[in-house]
Amino acid sequence: QVRFVKWALWYHGYRRPQLQRLPADGTAGSRELLLAFSWLLHCPGLLERLLARNRVQTGDGTSVCTCEDDVPKSQEGTSEAGPGGRVDVRYLQWLHGRLRLQWCSLHAQHQEQCKLLHKIHLFTSGSHMDQNLGHFSVTEADLIRHPENYKQLLQLLESETTQLEAFLEWKQLEPVYWQWMETVLDDMAEEGIMCESQDADVEKRRLPEVTSCCPWAAKLAGQMDRLSRDLLALQEQLHQLMAQRKAACWEKVATREELQKERFSATARKAQESTELKLRGLTSLCTPQKNRMHGLCRLVLRNKQPASKMAFGQCVSKEAAAAFSAAEVIRELQVREASLQRELQQLQQQCRTKLDGIAEGLEGVICISP
Repeated sequence: QVRFVKWALWYHGYRRPQLQRLPADGTAGSRELLLAFSWLLHCPGLLERLLARNRVQTGDGTSVCTCEDDVPKSQEGTSEAGPGGRVDVRYLQWLHGRLRLQWCSLHAQHQEQCKLLHKIHLFTSGSHMDQNLGHFSVTEADLIRHPENYKQLLQLLESETTQLEAFLEWKQLEPVYWQWMETVLDDMAEEGIMCESQDADVEKRRLPEVTSCCPWAAKLAGQMDRLSRDLLALQEQLHQLMAQRKAACWEKVATREELQKERFSATARKAQESTELKLRGLTSLCTPQKNRMHGLCRLVLRNKQPASKMAFGQCVSKEAAAAFSAAEVIRELQVREASLQRELQQLQQQCRTKLDGIAEGLEGVICISP
């Protein structure tokens, strides 16, 4: 459990090394856990996510998101293996295969669920009192078949109301909590400064001064002083030499990379530039508006009606509830799929070109491209 918590926090962006160094038996680290919990409250919005997850759904909803995945530049190309170090590639391949298998199974179950939902919506069409909906949801159909289950639904609604009341109370007392956390951070910062000063004092310890009046002792102390000065001078020279060597190595690497880049074919670079221009044009054409489809929306069956009359009911998004049909979502997702496929082919071609350039510099090795 402790390892899982550390990995989960690392995955979600909490990279504090003091937390990763905590013992696994739980004997220490209460304040580190308090800091991690406060970070979860602030950055990912833990309470809001829990409320959205535990929300009682009386209608048939689905999550729709056509927003672009904006990856920060600081995270692009990172190869961090996490707090545990290196990971075996074969284990990653096994995880990838297992993930694909579970994804196919989930897709098949989702298709079956869509078919059953369509049957319920079609058979109960025209039975609902609300004309905007027109049909029953799965929960409403189950309550009609089993009226005794309304008590369980009522308990769930009361539990959700209690959680919302607790959340409102927390919002009123939240400033007091963050003031207290500021004092905790100040105390930890002071303790960290004290620990650093103690470590510095231990490192600065030297040999005791010679208080004896013996001439051989004074002579030995002078020799030791000269040796220490010589060692310091040699250490400085060594650092300078290492810096010069490192700069020379970086220059060689830079020149070699430039030569390899020059060896790349000009046609590949032109194709890359043209592909990027096409992708930008597709992005500008497909996303001219700022309001993207995002959030949890209620499914409503509409047969041969214009999109302007379609209503999704409630939508858990900060923007105004917008009605859109499944055909619109499918078209936009198909455009995104084509764009991602072109980007994947472009990246594969770049990798092949780099591998060919590396293979040319290897002697006595035969590389067969996949």
